[in-house]
Amino acid sequence: MWLFRSVVGKLWVTILLLVSCVLFVLTILLLKFFENYYVQEAEKELTQLATKISEVIHDYEDEELARSIAWTLVGNMSKAVIFVDSSHYWYSPTNDELRDLPLSFIKQDKDLRKVLTEGKNVKKKTYLPNVQTGRSRYSSDVIIVGVPLEMANGNRGGVFIYQSLQAIEDTTRQTKKLIFLAAFIAIVLTTFFAFFLSTRITAPLRKMRQAAFEVARGKFDTKVPILTDDEIGGLAMAFNQMGRRLQFNINALNQEKEQLASILSSMADGVITFNRDGEILITNPPAERFLQAWYFEQGNGAETMAPLPPQVKELFIRVVREEKEQSIELSLQGRTWVILMTPLYSKTTVRGVVAVLRDMTEERRLDKLRKDFVANVSHELRTPIAMLQGYSEAIIDDIAATDEEKKEMAKVIYDESLRIGRLVNDLLDLARLDLARMEAGHITLDYETVQLVPYIERIIRKFQGLAKEKQIDLSAEFKNEDIQITMDPDRIEQVLTNLIDNAIRHTDKNGMVKIIVERSGDGVTIHVQDSGSGIPEEDLPFVFERFYKADKARTRGRSGTGLGLAIAKNIVEAHKGTISVHSKLHEGTTFTFYLPNGPHET
Repeated sequence: MWLFRSVVGKLWVTILLLVSCVLFVLTILLLKFFENYYVQEAEKELTQLATKISEVIHDYEDEELARSIAWTLVGNMSKAVIFVDSSHYWYSPTNDELRDLPLSFIKQDKDLRKVLTEGKNVKKKTYLPNVQTGRSRYSSDVIIVGVPLEMANGNRGGVFIYQSLQAIEDTTRQTKKLIFLAAFIAIVLTTFFAFFLSTRITAPLRKMRQAAFEVARGKFDTKVPILTDDEIGGLAMAFNQMGRRLQFNINALNQEKEQLASILSSMADGVITFNRDGEILITNPPAERFLQAWYFEQGNGAETMAPLPPQVKELFIRVVREEKEQSIELSLQGRTWVILMTPLYSKTTVRGVVAVLRDMTEERRLDKLRKDFVANVSHELRTPIAMLQGYSEAIIDDIAATDEEKKEMAKVIYDESLRIGRLVNDLLDLARLDLARMEAGHITLDYETVQLVPYIERIIRKFQGLAKEKQIDLSAEFKNEDIQITMDPDRIEQVLTNLIDNAIRHTDKNGMVKIIVERSGDGVTIHVQDSGSGIPEEDLPFVFERFYKADKARTRGRSGTGLGLAIAKNIVEAHKGTISVHSKLHEGTTFTFYLPNGPHET
């Protein structure tokens, strides 16, 4: 069966059938032609022979001589019957294998009877029945020719010569054998040339098939050898051009795919492509983070596929149904996402949806910062304004008994007004790029050499009124008497003011706030210790973050927004120092910062 599935087999069978049909038709036509030709030639020869015998019988008066000549003319292949009249007739003695033609057959056959009755020449092909002859029975097709005979005495007879067609049949049989032999030789030669031609045709086709399989496996540089200049060579050339074009197009598609993948992976926004059934086709890293956050929120592993958030699924259905762009905003794992979905069209129908996910957490946080700015200003300015109001009222109410006390109060008012100016500048710094200036180290420090004992005592005096009002013991302890350091006094005063204010505000009645100063190597370490409510352990790592509020134990309606500690941390780090906090809930808190000795004045 493999032969009929191959091109070689199909071509061979086709050519063989064609040659066989041609040979069959040609054989039939040749046999028919030979048979008719032999019969016609035999009739012609027998007619001529019968005419000669008729003339001999007519011309010769001696019947014996005439018959002898006639029998000589008849020969061995034929047999003759001469009717002198209706009662006299002679059979030729030759050709014993051919029996005598019965007289009754001649007289009863209407065609042969016309020779005797009408004097016409007759040609007839008939079957001679099987009749006993001299030695055997013989049946054969014969051809009979009758010629009228005019006797000298005026009697009308006829000469009938008949011959067996066995010779013609033998000739036809030999002709068939020759034709069959020629047909066999033709079939063999046809098969040989068919296979030769088919092989010449199919060899390049097999190479093309092999090359096509190689191309199907992705080897687009495969080439087919061009062996001829005919249609097959043209096909090979077209195949090679197709391979080169495919290679070019695949390379272009790969480049576009890589470019698209690079664009998607480098995008800050997430991109998800859905088909019409809502199945995810393409995602980029930000989108994968969004999906993983959703999976984790649902309690599934990162590799476990879970349904999309219901808001996203509903948005997808609405986009497909209305064929319009839709958007939503949702919160997931503490982050805010804005999702914009747009339909993808295939000609006129929606074939899918592309979703763009933007993480708006930072923008929303900055919006909150801007909204909280006014509250933060009031928070940071509350303490100096309260001091201004308190000392101003003391002066107005003549609480200060001596000029020295009034000068001291006026000095505090002046210092607090300067502090208000610095706080306003600091708040503007915070408002600009969200503490970017401080975090980038752009704080300008005015270094001075400061004696810490009078410096710390002056700062404590500012809070004595607030401490007495709350019945809190505010004091300072100096481990070393003569402590001198180079620093920016205004910035460090801002740090101490913030820490002391926080300690007093979060310390209950009859509590204690102590500032401990000690030398530490080439620098100094300052502790601000209180016996207040303390900070929960889980909040300690975040107290220096901007706007972080430990609302669990230190709130009670009086906590700030965290700007003071953020500013203090940046000021200390600007001095190349460090700041830390230690606290126990309901036992107290200690803020400690270390300042190295800064550059000396020249």
